[in-house]
Amino acid sequence: MNMHGFMTPADQAEERDITTVERIRSWVAARRWFLGIVVLPTLLVALYLFAYAADQYESEAHFQVRSASTPQVSSSGTSAVVSLLTGGSNGGNEALSVADYLTSHDAVETLQKKDHLVERFRHPGVDILSRLYPANPTPERLLRYYRKQVHVKHDSDTGITTIKVRSFTPEDSYEIASHLLQIGEQRVNEMNARSYNDAIANSRRTLAEAEDALAASDAQMTAFRRSHNDIDPQASGQAQLTLVTTLKGELAQARAQLAAMNGVISPSSPQYQALAGHVQALQAQVDAQAGQLAGSGSAIANDISGYQALLVRRDFLAKRYEAAAAGLEKAREQAIQQQLYLVRVVNPNMPVKATFPERGRILGTVLVALLLTYSIGWLIVAGVREHAA
Repeated sequence: MNMHGFMTPADQAEERDITTVERIRSWVAARRWFLGIVVLPTLLVALYLFAYAADQYESEAHFQVRSASTPQVSSSGTSAVVSLLTGGSNGGNEALSVADYLTSHDAVETLQKKDHLVERFRHPGVDILSRLYPANPTPERLLRYYRKQVHVKHDSDTGITTIKVRSFTPEDSYEIASHLLQIGEQRVNEMNARSYNDAIANSRRTLAEAEDALAASDAQMTAFRRSHNDIDPQASGQAQLTLVTTLKGELAQARAQLAAMNGVISPSSPQYQALAGHVQALQAQVDAQAGQLAGSGSAIANDISGYQALLVRRDFLAKRYEAAAAGLEKAREQAIQQQLYLVRVVNPNMPVKATFPERGRILGTVLVALLLTYSIGWLIVAGVREHAA
């Protein structure tokens, strides 16, 4: 009695188990290619993603590179065309250079020295496929891994550069992103210093040349004064001219008095003789002083001529110096107006939830790719069999 199937003879149970195993084997054999090409790889990828792959946290920051003289407007559309035609710049090229610098070996070297970059990418417990390998990577290997974990993208329409950093802890992602912003600011400051020095270098050189020429002119004037024992030949000449004019006036007055006495008093009288002697003395003084003023080679007129030439040259050099100083100041103001600065649009965030690896998307992509591969292979095999038949 089988009691409605609750009790089955041993030989029948064994026969049914064998039949079940055969059915399973037959089912697997019939679908072995599908299982080997699609199901098994998908299960292995799922096992890795959900049981072995380490979580990765992403921190994001945004910044702009602008100049002090540029209004805060978008460079897209008409404003970009106007900026191009007028030669203006809103820091777009500089922002591109900063973005490129942040993914360069220089930035990686700076992060390694100040931030222990290798240790941040080799935390214990991180799977070998995700972490940095080996423990002492070459600079080229470290740069390749760094560029896989750090993405810097510049949007030319908005002028905003986005930094995205992925690592295995929220703190590491946040600190790396913060340090990248600091490196970017330092790079902008270096660019400012270089452009500032280049912009005013020519003006400084012109001012130095004008200053040297003016100093040489002052030295020549000092040497001239010492050699002629006269602090101001021009003033001395004016004083000498005044003296000669005064003496000539006195001489004319004395001659007039002598002429008036000529018809009244005898020329042999003592009074007439005294006045005539005074006239002769005044004439001698006028001749002597006039000779000093414009006579021989050592006359004051010659000194004044040489001194005036030096004075004219000094005035010219002084104006040249003033113009050079004004040019330097103008160049400095323009250089200051063109100074760049990094604006933090969005500060780095402290991630809370792991966003990588994107397990669902990766698994779905792998499944679809394997299904497509299997389908293409099946169509090819089916076509070959049909052709052979």
